[in-house]
Amino acid sequence: AVESSSVKPISGNLQQIYYGAPGTGKSHIINEQVCNESVIRTTFHPDSDYSTFVGCYKPTTKTVKMRDLSGHVIKENGVELTEDRIVYEFVEQAFLQAYIQAWKFYDRDNEEVEKQFLVIEEINRGNCAEIFGELFQLLDRNSGYTVAPSNELYSHLVEEFGNENHVGVIKGLQLPPNLSILATMNTSDQSLFPMDSAFKR
Repeated sequence: AVESSSVKPISGNLQQIYYGAPGTGKSHIINEQVCNESVIRTTFHPDSDYSTFVGCYKPTTKTVKMRDLSGHVIKENGVELTEDRIVYEFVEQAFLQAYIQAWKFYDRDNEEVEKQFLVIEEINRGNCAEIFGELFQLLDRNSGYTVAPSNELYSHLVEEFGNENHVGVIKGLQLPPNLSILATMNTSDQSLFPMDSAFKR
């Protein structure tokens, strides 16, 4: 059994940090809350940064048709030849995966909106200020803040939602009301990054 005094939520319903010593049931409590819900999980560590939390362009391999100097597809025995090329594509990470999925679930005309959870294990093992960057402002749900996305992120969101739908979601990032962020924090390891009071609040 987990004692209520050993695992405590830090204020808020949409965002909660459960803190305590190892083995006090932090992850267990979160797992009970998100059972049978849509969940994206990540774990912070000292090398975590904005790009590994939100997303960035990364080299990927793509199979393309081989073409000659005039641009025509090369065929051999009637079969089009292909080759693998390295291309750069925007790769979503945990935050962006949860953000996009939550907005896709969200329907203003539907009272029963499906919930989306983003679970961050060991949140104080990474430098939260560096990892969240300007997204930190969005955690204050009552402020009305929006954050302008980078050009790369804007282009990716247009691909996901289109130019006309979810315009406010694309041009000014804001957390949807059906997105909850839950995290665990180990209080016994002194080598971890300290979290400032503004972030905890």
